[in-house]
Amino acid sequence: MTQGFADIGRRVIGIEAAALDKLADSLNGDFDRAVELLLNARGRVIVSGMGKSGHIGRKIAATLASTGTPAQFVHPAEASHGDLGMVARGDVALVLSNSGETPELADIVAHTRRFGIPLIGVAGRADSTLLRQSDVALVLPPAEEACGNGIVPTTSTTMTLALGDALAIALMEHRQFTPENFREFHPGGKLGARLAKVRDLMHDGDALPLVAPGTPMPDALIEMTRKGFGVVGIAEPGGPLDGIITDGDLRRHMEGLLDMTAADVMTADPTTIGPDALAEQAVAVMNRRKITCLFVTPEDGPRRPLGLLHIHDCLRAGLG
Repeated sequence: MTQGFADIGRRVIGIEAAALDKLADSLNGDFDRAVELLLNARGRVIVSGMGKSGHIGRKIAATLASTGTPAQFVHPAEASHGDLGMVARGDVALVLSNSGETPELADIVAHTRRFGIPLIGVAGRADSTLLRQSDVALVLPPAEEACGNGIVPTTSTTMTLALGDALAIALMEHRQFTPENFREFHPGGKLGARLAKVRDLMHDGDALPLVAPGTPMPDALIEMTRKGFGVVGIAEPGGPLDGIITDGDLRRHMEGLLDMTAADVMTADPTTIGPDALAEQAVAVMNRRKITCLFVTPEDGPRRPLGLLHIHDCLRAGLG
């Protein structure tokens, strides 16, 4: 009976998972030396590879670049036709080839040797031309390709990709690369939104709805309506946030409302958030408290109103 498709999928994943375990066990001082070379690069990490190794190399270069290690991919065939000028002293080359004998790599390898550019080679054979020429040789352990006949790059490319991730994360952790650093390279999309800070989305300056505690409620209502957030903060000019007035406060004080002051109607000691908190954290606070906006105040010292974050700002940014 023909093997089911799901069974084939499980077999492929099992073969590759076993190879990754072997790869993890094989890491040694050569891996440490590779990381040191990359850390000490004064220029960029130049990643190169042909065919499927090239596709993996592009991803490795992108991962390095997005985690604090300047990197770019150079196609070996294009390198032989002028792009070798992208590889300069101060760079470190990371060259990938499962066989270690890919002919298209010859020029870029020779270029690194000619100009004293450190070379980290990744291949499946320790005695291959690439690894013999490399300053640091990272050898992929023997493992069968998941295709079963050894001709389709599957397990080998998975190991190479994982090795690239291991290098990138080792560099990232050594540099103490933070989520805030990460966002600098990921300002767009869902990821950028998740890493946005409150200060990136808040309204401040003249947009803030604020009145003094002694403000008559008719004037407080005008300010609340004019700014359009459905809330007004109560604070003396330059002073701390004493309280807020929301639609709920208005309903609770309907009788004689227009004869009161803002201090009579406000809810004292409102929930606030710091400007350096993640916007995602602010959304969680608003959901938990069942409110639609938060005043932003310093995390330490007097709670002077710095801004206002509305749930709609977060939704527009892709959070929610």
